[in-house]
Amino acid sequence: MKTVPEERMFDRSHGWIEMEDEFIGRCGISAQYLAKLDIVEFIAFPDIDDEIKKGAEVALLESGIDYYKYRSPVSGRVTDINQKLENQPGLINDDPYGEGWIYKIDVKEPREFDELMHEDEYNAHLERGGDI
Repeated sequence: MKTVPEERMFDRSHGWIEMEDEFIGRCGISAQYLAKLDIVEFIAFPDIDDEIKKGAEVALLESGIDYYKYRSPVSGRVTDINQKLENQPGLINDDPYGEGWIYKIDVKEPREFDELMHEDEYNAHLERGGDI
Protein backbone atom coordinates (compact mmCIF):
# COMPACT_ATOMS: atom_id res chain seq x y z
CA MET A 1 0.00 0.00 0.00
CA LYS A 2 1.26 3.47 -0.88
CA THR A 3 2.12 5.62 2.12
CA VAL A 4 0.54 9.05 2.49
CA PRO A 5 2.70 12.18 2.68
CA GLU A 6 3.60 13.72 6.02
CA GLU A 7 3.10 17.29 4.82
CA ARG A 8 0.10 19.37 3.77
CA MET A 9 -0.87 18.81 0.14
CA PHE A 10 -2.96 21.10 -2.12
CA ASP A 11 -5.21 20.62 -5.13
CA ARG A 12 -5.85 23.03 -8.00
CA SER A 13 -9.21 23.97 -6.44
CA HIS A 14 -7.38 25.48 -3.43
CA GLY A 15 -8.26 22.69 -1.02
CA TRP A 16 -5.68 21.07 1.22
CA ILE A 17 -5.28 17.89 3.21
CA GLU A 18 -2.93 17.16 6.07
CA MET A 19 -2.74 13.68 7.52
CA GLU A 20 -3.20 13.22 11.28
CA ASP A 21 -2.16 9.59 11.08
CA GLU A 22 -1.87 6.89 8.43
CA PHE A 23 -5.59 6.98 7.57
CA ILE A 24 -7.29 10.21 8.77
CA GLY A 25 -6.66 13.61 7.19
CA ARG A 26 -7.90 17.12 7.99
CA CYS A 27 -9.17 19.10 4.99
CA GLY A 28 -9.50 22.84 4.50
CA ILE A 29 -9.08 25.76 2.11
CA SER A 30 -5.89 27.67 1.30
CA ALA A 31 -5.12 31.02 2.89
CA GLN A 32 -4.53 32.44 -0.59
CA TYR A 33 -8.08 31.66 -1.71
CA LEU A 34 -9.54 32.86 1.58
CA ALA A 35 -7.95 36.26 0.94
CA LYS A 36 -10.04 36.50 -2.24
CA LEU A 37 -13.20 35.16 -0.61
CA ASP A 38 -13.00 37.65 2.29
CA ILE A 39 -14.39 36.90 5.75
CA VAL A 40 -16.37 33.65 5.76
CA GLU A 41 -19.82 34.12 7.32
CA PHE A 42 -21.36 30.68 6.79
CA ILE A 43 -20.23 27.12 6.07
CA ALA A 44 -22.44 24.23 4.95
CA PHE A 45 -20.69 21.02 6.00
CA PRO A 46 -20.77 17.49 4.67
CA ASP A 47 -22.50 14.87 6.80
CA ILE A 48 -20.42 12.55 8.97
CA ASP A 49 -20.12 9.13 7.30
CA ASP A 50 -20.69 10.58 3.80
CA GLU A 51 -18.66 8.66 1.23
CA ILE A 52 -17.13 11.21 -1.12
CA LYS A 53 -15.05 11.07 -4.26
CA LYS A 54 -12.07 13.23 -5.11
CA GLY A 55 -13.32 16.45 -6.70
CA ALA A 56 -16.89 16.13 -5.38
CA GLU A 57 -18.50 19.22 -3.85
CA VAL A 58 -18.63 18.59 -0.11
CA ALA A 59 -18.97 22.01 1.55
CA LEU A 60 -20.09 25.53 0.76
CA LEU A 61 -18.37 28.62 2.15
CA GLU A 62 -20.13 31.99 1.95
CA SER A 63 -18.77 35.47 2.59
CA GLY A 64 -20.37 38.87 2.15
CA ILE A 65 -18.96 39.14 -1.38
CA ASP A 66 -18.77 35.62 -2.80
CA TYR A 67 -19.20 31.92 -2.19
CA TYR A 68 -16.98 28.89 -2.77
CA LYS A 69 -17.99 25.31 -3.49
CA TYR A 70 -15.34 23.27 -1.70
CA ARG A 71 -14.29 20.11 -3.53
CA SER A 72 -12.65 17.21 -1.74
CA PRO A 73 -8.94 16.80 -2.53
CA VAL A 74 -9.20 13.00 -2.03
CA SER A 75 -11.79 10.22 -1.84
CA GLY A 76 -12.94 8.73 1.44
CA ARG A 77 -15.46 8.78 4.29
CA VAL A 78 -16.13 11.92 6.34
CA THR A 79 -15.30 11.13 9.97
CA ASP A 80 -15.71 14.54 11.62
CA ILE A 81 -16.63 18.17 10.95
CA ASN A 82 -15.19 21.23 12.64
CA GLN A 83 -18.10 22.22 14.88
CA LYS A 84 -16.24 25.33 16.06
CA LEU A 85 -16.83 26.80 12.59
CA GLU A 86 -20.61 26.49 12.95
CA ASN A 87 -20.65 29.32 15.52
CA GLN A 88 -17.38 30.99 14.52
CA PRO A 89 -17.05 30.67 10.72
CA GLY A 90 -14.49 33.50 10.63
CA LEU A 91 -12.07 31.21 12.46
CA ILE A 92 -11.34 29.68 9.05
CA ASN A 93 -9.86 33.05 7.98
CA ASP A 94 -7.90 33.50 11.20
CA ASP A 95 -6.25 30.06 11.18
CA PRO A 96 -6.94 28.17 7.91
CA TYR A 97 -4.25 25.53 8.51
CA GLY A 98 -4.92 25.01 12.20
CA GLU A 99 -8.25 25.58 13.97
CA GLY A 100 -9.91 26.46 10.64
CA TRP A 101 -10.03 22.97 9.13
CA ILE A 102 -13.41 22.00 7.64
CA TYR A 103 -13.72 18.22 7.96
CA LYS A 104 -11.74 15.04 8.53
CA ILE A 105 -11.67 12.17 6.09
CA ASP A 106 -10.74 8.49 6.23
CA VAL A 107 -8.64 8.33 3.06
CA LYS A 108 -9.62 5.47 0.74
CA GLU A 109 -7.31 6.06 -2.25
CA PRO A 110 -3.75 7.00 -1.14
CA ARG A 111 -2.63 7.04 -4.80
CA GLU A 112 -4.73 10.21 -5.24
CA PHE A 113 -2.00 12.07 -3.35
CA ASP A 114 0.10 11.72 -6.53
CA GLU A 115 -2.23 14.27 -8.16
CA LEU A 116 -1.82 16.84 -5.36
CA MET A 117 0.85 19.53 -4.96
CA HIS A 118 3.31 20.23 -2.17
CA GLU A 119 3.03 23.77 -0.79
CA ASP A 120 5.93 25.11 -2.90
CA GLU A 121 4.36 23.60 -6.04
CA TYR A 122 0.98 25.13 -5.14
CA ASN A 123 2.56 28.57 -4.66
CA ALA A 124 4.37 28.23 -8.01
CA HIS A 125 1.05 27.24 -9.61
CA LEU A 126 -0.52 30.45 -8.28
CA GLU A 127 2.44 32.56 -9.46
CA ARG A 128 2.01 31.12 -12.97
CA GLY A 129 -1.53 32.42 -13.00
CA GLY A 130 -3.39 29.55 -11.32
CA ASP A 131 -7.05 30.39 -10.83
CA ILE A 132 -7.75 32.55 -7.78
